[in-house]
Amino acid sequence: MINFNDIKSIIQKTFKSSLVVNITTVALITILVKGFGFYKEVVVASNIGLSELLDTFFIALLLPGFINQVFLIAFKSVFIPNYVAELKGGDNTGTVQSTSFLITLGAGLVFTLVAFLFTDVFLETFFNGHSEDYYQLVKTQFYYLAPCIVIWGFCALLEGMLNIYNEFKFASIHPILTSISMLVCLLIFKEELQEKVLAVGMLIGSSLELLLLIIVCLRKQIINLKKVDFQNKNVKMMFNQLPARVSSGFLTGLIPVTDQYFAATLAVGSIAALNYGMKIPAFFSSIIVMALGSVLLPYFSNLNYDNRELAFKKLMTILKVLFISLIIIVIPLIIFSTPIIAILFERNAFKADDTILVANIQMIFLISIPFTICGDAIVRFLTSINKNAFLAYVSFGTMIFNFILDYIFMQYYGILGIAICTTVVQILKVLIFIQYARKQQQLPIT
Repeated sequence: MINFNDIKSIIQKTFKSSLVVNITTVALITILVKGFGFYKEVVVASNIGLSELLDTFFIALLLPGFINQVFLIAFKSVFIPNYVAELKGGDNTGTVQSTSFLITLGAGLVFTLVAFLFTDVFLETFFNGHSEDYYQLVKTQFYYLAPCIVIWGFCALLEGMLNIYNEFKFASIHPILTSISMLVCLLIFKEELQEKVLAVGMLIGSSLELLLLIIVCLRKQIINLKKVDFQNKNVKMMFNQLPARVSSGFLTGLIPVTDQYFAATLAVGSIAALNYGMKIPAFFSSIIVMALGSVLLPYFSNLNYDNRELAFKKLMTILKVLFISLIIIVIPLIIFSTPIIAILFERNAFKADDTILVANIQMIFLISIPFTICGDAIVRFLTSINKNAFLAYVSFGTMIFNFILDYIFMQYYGILGIAICTTVVQILKVLIFIQYARKQQQLPIT
């Protein structure tokens, strides 16, 4: 006989679980943040369309965004599990904080300088064949985006610290400031800022994000700086893991660069079409990735430290629930892809032909969502047990494979071929990750 009291008890425990509460909290905040960000994209589409200005803005953002993904986000990933280890097994978290801030500052400044020096070579190598005005438009916007590198680095580190201390609300809400700033610049100061409008909006918004995070961390008494010590055990572990994690981020970051490189060889507006085709898939996947990722990395870091076997069981359960749930969400979005794009973007400079192209790209990207998100969950798990070397090997293989498939598929399907390539690569990657994670269950964690 079914015991309804037992069922009720299980449901209550599930909803009271700190993991579920934290994921739900981050998801709801992320929906607000991404919803506002998506509205910003709608306004940008209406005012600018698939234009040269938007193409050059995305190109100008490539280097700063690439550096952010390669080092700064990668450093946050190795910082969290080793900071958790210091919390549980050491007594010098202030030293880990101080050393991490110093590393972030130094790396941010160096990479900013490198970005400035490398810009001309980057444009001539990857985006040759355009007019001098086109290149100047890219550079003008880049000069305002480059300082974001250091700002994003500190934001990532502070966000990681907030996540460790279960302050997920504040760690999730801050990106809304950049969307607000870009909207204000676009709607009020467009005439004054002209071609700099999007870049200036992003710089101001990023600065406001950093200010908010600093204030929150100080008020929560999370920042506790002490003497820098590169000999600390967990600091050494961060350095040991960092090359592999940076390599993984570098190689993964090459994939969108490669995609946009091939897109730039097609008709004007192809880069923008590719980016708009990613908007809705990225909107949904980023909500889930941020909700899961922000919570799962510190969650798995703690769980692996306390109960290794349970951590693996939790991973497999999470993957099964995720994949089935995402399939249910994605199918209706694929079916109604064209009317969704028409309703959201088709106005003013965004024409009916643009809608058809972007909708087709979107449908292809939507197929990859279940695999992308499950893959991200496994990456968080493998990072929590410091298996970053394997992530680097997989990233290298997928980067090479992506380049080859981009070239082949583009010959047959144009801009759609680039989207097909990305989806195929994501599917293969998650299958490799699952197989590797299962093997790790039988091995001791190092």
